[in-house]
Amino acid sequence: MLTITRSIAREPAQEPTSLEHRITRFLNDAFGGLDGHSPDDAPVAWVPAVDVVEDANAIRIVAEVPGVSSDDVKISLENNVLTIHGTKQQAAEDRSERVRYERAYGAFARSFTLPTTVDPNDIKANYEKGVLTVTLPKVEKARPRQIPVHFTGK
Repeated sequence: MLTITRSIAREPAQEPTSLEHRITRFLNDAFGGLDGHSPDDAPVAWVPAVDVVEDANAIRIVAEVPGVSSDDVKISLENNVLTIHGTKQQAAEDRSERVRYERAYGAFARSFTLPTTVDPNDIKANYEKGVLTVTLPKVEKARPRQIPVHFTGK
């Protein structure tokens, strides 16, 4: 089974006041992961959405990282934990008085504890049009196979 960890930046030591903030914090604490920091101890500003797809031969992790340069995406594997981390750079700020920023920028990280069925020596990653696909092939012994039935009838 693939275990997924979401790392999300924690707000400073102030208590959120709105119901939305309380629910978000509750969910982040319950499902959020480690300590709110990426593996290199940089604060995490946002968490990209991922799909995890498994078939007979591999597990694929498909992450949406729009606006992130391929140079700013790093993938590491340590102690059977695959981590995707990087930074989404903010474009030049508009200094006008009436600006509302809703898009997230900064560091991100997602960690996945790999099952023993994954071959860690053959992991491949592809980045195209803001979508990162990491392919984790299964070891040969973990792949399903057909067993022939021999008829020894009378």
